Amino acid sequence: MHSPPVKYLILIEAAGAMQARLFDADRRHIADLDSATEEIPGMLAGLQPTQGADPEFWGSNLRGHSEAECREARVYTLPV
Repeated sequence: MHSPPVKYLILIEAAGAMQARLFDADRRHIADLDSATEEIPGMLAGLQPTQGADPEFWGSNLRGHSEAECREARVYTLPV
């Protein structure tokens, strides 16, 4: 069975390291990657992020992240 395509990528700090969190179009969590993974720059090439990941919008997907981490997060919308 295939996963739905990734629509959103959130770069957010987690325990002092930047993490790339991947979500589908319905904001269902797909995977977490180290932001230093070589695939990440290719996924983000030419895209501009929005600043801040609103916990109200992202719901429980950001549970465990502080308010400051959410505020500093960068949210990318990927072409699907």
